[in-house]
Amino acid sequence: MKIKPVAVCFVLAVAGLKKASAQTDDLVHYVNTLQGTFSTPQLSYGNTYPTTGLPFAEHFYAAQTGKNADGWKYQYQATVIKGFDQTHQCSPWMNDYATFSLMPVLGVLKIKEDERAAPFSHKNETAKPNYYAVQFDNGVKTEIAPVERGAHIRFSFPENGDAYIIFDGIKGNDSISIDVKNNTLTGWVHNGYFFPGRMKGYFIMQFDKPIIGYGTWDKKGDNVMANATSIAGEAAGVYLQFKKGSKVQVKLASSYISPEQAALSLDQELSKFSTLEQTKKAAGDIWNALLSRAKVEGGTEEDKATYYSCLFRANLFSRKFYDIDKDGKPVYRSPYDSELHDGYMYTDNGFWDTFRAQFPLSNILHPEMEGRYMQSLVDAQQQCGWFPTWSNPGMSGVMLGNHAMSLLCDAWVKGIHTFNPDSALAAYYHEATNKSPMGGSSGREGWKDYFTRGFIPLGEVRESSAKTLELCYDDWCAYQLARLTGNSYYETIFKRQLNNYKTMYDSTVGFMRGRLPNGEWIPNFNPKEWGGAFTEGNSWEYSWSVFHDVAGLIKLMGGNDKFNAKLDSLFDLAGSEVIYGSYGGEIHEMREMVIAKMGQYAHGNQPDQHAPYLYNYSGEPWKTQKQVREVLARLYSGTEKGYPGDEDQGQMSSWYVISALGLYSVTPGTDQYNIGSPVFNKATISLENGKTFTVEANNNSKDNVYIQSATLNGQLLDKNFITYNDIINGGVLHLEMSATPNKERGIKEEDKPYSYSTGMMK
Repeated sequence: MKIKPVAVCFVLAVAGLKKASAQTDDLVHYVNTLQGTFSTPQLSYGNTYPTTGLPFAEHFYAAQTGKNADGWKYQYQATVIKGFDQTHQCSPWMNDYATFSLMPVLGVLKIKEDERAAPFSHKNETAKPNYYAVQFDNGVKTEIAPVERGAHIRFSFPENGDAYIIFDGIKGNDSISIDVKNNTLTGWVHNGYFFPGRMKGYFIMQFDKPIIGYGTWDKKGDNVMANATSIAGEAAGVYLQFKKGSKVQVKLASSYISPEQAALSLDQELSKFSTLEQTKKAAGDIWNALLSRAKVEGGTEEDKATYYSCLFRANLFSRKFYDIDKDGKPVYRSPYDSELHDGYMYTDNGFWDTFRAQFPLSNILHPEMEGRYMQSLVDAQQQCGWFPTWSNPGMSGVMLGNHAMSLLCDAWVKGIHTFNPDSALAAYYHEATNKSPMGGSSGREGWKDYFTRGFIPLGEVRESSAKTLELCYDDWCAYQLARLTGNSYYETIFKRQLNNYKTMYDSTVGFMRGRLPNGEWIPNFNPKEWGGAFTEGNSWEYSWSVFHDVAGLIKLMGGNDKFNAKLDSLFDLAGSEVIYGSYGGEIHEMREMVIAKMGQYAHGNQPDQHAPYLYNYSGEPWKTQKQVREVLARLYSGTEKGYPGDEDQGQMSSWYVISALGLYSVTPGTDQYNIGSPVFNKATISLENGKTFTVEANNNSKDNVYIQSATLNGQLLDKNFITYNDIINGGVLHLEMSATPNKERGIKEEDKPYSYSTGMMK
C-alpha cells in the first residue's frame, strides 16, 4: 500500500527444510525472513525487511542496504550492507523512527554510510526470526539475536586489519556518550515523521572487549573528532576501535522512558545470557512455541515454508510500546501525550489494512494480548482526543476509515471484555462527528454530508466513495457494539447509517460510483479507472466493500445469479487493463494487479481481499473454495518475491495464514469465520485456554480443493461458516475434499454467513 505521510535464496532455504522436517518442533527452520524483500517503490513483493525480533517486541533489528532514513531499508537485490539497524518500521511509506545503526569496519576507518558499505553474498547470510548472520566479503561477520527490548550482537573481525564499530544516529537529533573505562555507550536518538517532539529513544550498549580507540563525528561524517567521548547534534555518531581479530559482543537495550529504564531492561532481559548462542536459543524457543500454536501437517515443504514465514510476519505488529518497571509492572511513555502511564500500550499498525485479517487471527491466537490492546486503544483516545488508526508510533491520520471501532467491536463479540464499551462508543461518536486536524483516518472528513445525505460527495473530500463505504461498515460496528451492550442511545444513532452504502451504487452501470456535491453521478464513468472517488483502486475493487451486509449488496446487484456473474468477471475478466485516472500514471498497486493475472481482482492491496469468500453468501460456495486456493497457490511463496503487494503490518501474511487454515473473517464484528479451503491435511490450533481446535482435510491436494462434506465435532455441517466459540471451545472441523465441487452443499439461506439485512447471527 502506497501512502503519503503528513509531514536467501529459496532454493537454499528449501534444501534445509528436508532436515527440519524430521524435527517437527523446530518450525523456525521453515521461516525465511527475507520473504518479500525483493521490492522497490515501483513494484512491491512485500516491501519487507529481514526482521530479527521476538513476537510483537518493542524493538526489531535488521540489516540496512539502503541509504540512511530511506524506507526501503533492505532490498534483496542490493550487494552491500551499510549498517545494522534498531528498527520500528511498519511500512516503507511511513519510514522508521527512534532508529540507529551499528556497522563493523575493517582496516581504514570509514565513517560515511556509502564509504563504509561492505559487499556481501546471500550465500553467506542467515535470516531467521531469532538469528540473523552475515559474513562480508572482507571476512567480518555480524550476528544478531533478539530480546523484547534489545539485542545481543556479535562482531567477529579477522586479524588482517584494524577493527572498528560505527554508531550512526541516522537522522534527526541524537546525543551519545562513550564510557571507555566501562566499555559502554549510552545516549538517545530522536527521529521519525510521527515521533513526538518531546520523546526520545534512550539506549545503552555494553561491549565485552576493551575499547582501545574512539571518537565522535557529525555532519554525516565530514567532521571527525578523535578521542572525543561525547557528542550531541543532528545525525551525529561515534566510532569505537577494538583489538585486531576481536570477537566483540554487544548487549543493547532501548527505552522511551529514561536512561535508567533502558539499563533496567538490559539487566532484566540480557544479564542471564553470557553468550549469543544462549540468546539465540531462547528466542528460538519463543518462536517455536508460537509457531507450534498453529501447526500444520501435510502439504509440500514449499507450502510449509510459505505458511510459517507468513505466520512469523502475522505476529510482529502491533508492537509493544511498554517496559517493565523495577516492581515488574508495565509502564510506558505515551506516544500520544508524551507522559508516563501505568499499563500497556501498543503501536505501529494501520487498521485500514489489519482489521480485515490480522486482528481476527490474533483474537484466536492471542485473546489476552488483544484484551490489553483494546484498553490501550481507549487509553490512547483519552490521551490525545482521537482514536489511533495508523500509529507510527503516534497519530498520523494516514489512510481512511474509523477502523478502531472494528477492532473494539470484534473483540467484544468474541468475549474480550477488557474495556468500557460506553466510553468506547462515546469516543467513537466524537470521532464520527468531528474533523480531525490530521484528516484521513483521524476523525471524519465530510461527516455532515455523510450523516445528512447518506454519502460524502467528491470535492473538498478526496476518495469520497471509498470513505462512505468503509465508514458505513465502521458505523455498523458501533451499532453492533451498542446493541450487544444495551446502549440504546448509540444503537439508534448509528443504525440510521447502515444502509449508506446503497447511496454509492449506480444501478444503471452496476457499480459503486462517486457522486458530485449536487448529488449527480460523476460523469464519464469507467469501473477500471483508478483514483478519483476511490483509494488506491477502482470501482471494480470497491464495489464489494459492504462487509456487514453482503446479502444487501447481492440484492442491489440483482440477485444471486447476477451477483455471481459479476463476481466471476472480477476474477475472469480478460486481461487486467488499468486506466490511471486521477493518479495520472502508474502506482505500484496497478502493476501488481496486472502481474497477478487475475482480472481486476487486486489482492496486492486491501479493498477486495475478501472477495473470493463472497460466493459463500450467494449460493455458490464451491467457487469460494476454488478461488481461495488459487490465490494461495499463485500469489504467495516463501521467497524474496513472496507477496503480491505490500505486506502491511501482518495483514497480507494473516490473510494467507487464516485462509490456509480454511477460515476467514469477512465481517469482523461478528462471531463468524467463513469456511474456505485449507491448504494442509491437518492444522492444529493450540489455544490460550489449553484447548485445541483442529481442521482436518481428508484427501486434500492441489487438485482436491472442493469440500464434499463437513462435520463439526462429528455433527454434519452444511453451513459456510463456524463461530468463534466453535474454535475457542475446542473441537474438530473435518472436511472431505474432492476434485469436483458439491453443488448441493452450503446453498440454503441458513447456510450463509451473517448479513445485516437478513440478521442471521446468534
